[in-house]
Amino acid sequence: MTKPMYEGKAKQVFATENPDELLVYFKDDATAFNGEKRGTIGNKGVLNNKISTFFFNLLSEKGIPHHFIKMLSEREMLVKKLDILPVEVVVRNIAAGSLAKRIGWEEGRKLPSTVIELYYKDDKLGDPLINNYHIKALGLATPEQVETLEAYALKINEILSAFLKDKKLELIDFKLEFGVHKGEVLLGDEISPDTCRFWDSETGQKLDKDRFRRDLGDVEEAYQEVLRRITGQ
Repeated sequence: MTKPMYEGKAKQVFATENPDELLVYFKDDATAFNGEKRGTIGNKGVLNNKISTFFFNLLSEKGIPHHFIKMLSEREMLVKKLDILPVEVVVRNIAAGSLAKRIGWEEGRKLPSTVIELYYKDDKLGDPLINNYHIKALGLATPEQVETLEAYALKINEILSAFLKDKKLELIDFKLEFGVHKGEVLLGDEISPDTCRFWDSETGQKLDKDRFRRDLGDVEEAYQEVLRRITGQ
């Protein structure tokens, strides 16, 4: 395999013969707390590639535009090349993680309404929480793009929450990244237990990267369980 044009915490990105398309390779590497904790999760790359593929296909059926083209192998997917918007969108349905600490709510308490948070995508700064005024002042995205991000985020939340409910999975919160391809805003990155909090709706068992963050064990098994429930595999 040639040298990646970009390597992140969980993925490598390679150029292809088509300048409008990229190859994404999913790694088993795992990080938490802005890279302070590092490790590996067995078969994480394979599982996240399959889970993301499933969710991208589901969102396609519901009219959400995204970068995914097709899965190439167990660890590789072909995607449209995006000019990434440096604004991460986090959608929260139930208090957990940093939000629970920030507002002083016990983890697991249902929010009366869905909360959208925006973060400045910058590893050196620790991806700080920002608002529309920061985005405008820093020129990170246009007001129209931010409106599109939030509208897509709410629609994706509606689609995924409804689908997962039938699988006995609660969508606690999740992170989305977007980019621009030929003038159109598209969903990018991945949708997986790395970027979403999934809890068993009956037992409250965590089936996501919190098992790695909090040393709960059975991390690979949790990711496998998510794949099994959504696909039946």
